Amino acid sequence: MAPSNRTPAGMPSQRQLRVGELVRKDVSDILSRGTLSDPSLDGVIISVPEVRMTPDLRVATCLVMPLGGRDGDKVVEGLNRSARVIRRELARRLTMKFMPDLRFVLDTRFDDDDRITTLLNSDDVRRDLDDEDGDDDAHTDGGRD
Repeated sequence: MAPSNRTPAGMPSQRQLRVGELVRKDVSDILSRGTLSDPSLDGVIISVPEVRMTPDLRVATCLVMPLGGRDGDKVVEGLNRSARVIRRELARRLTMKFMPDLRFVLDTRFDDDDRITTLLNSDDVRRDLDDEDGDDDAHTDGGRD
């Protein structure tokens, strides 16, 4: 039986990943030039760590993070207001059958990672983990003499 080209449910295809990376590079470049006229974007350096494409490649969700983490919501609102201008510049750079609609959302993965790390390093979790380690030793040695 030939291998299937389908990806598991919820996983992006190679094509989605490839197009997403092309869009990410060009959106990052457009934002780094600072040519957008929205006042909420003045003087803000914006990182674009990932772009997620829909399976039909018609919508690109750009995860963005202002460096310094300040005014993230205002920056996202400004980017969404400027999405048509960014899309127009993107159309000049990329050759695609359909230029995707751009949607900008705040990337909170780093904040989530910090929160999880803080939780894992808390005294309550350490105590629970130490208790589990102690219980495992008691169970493994308990039956032997």
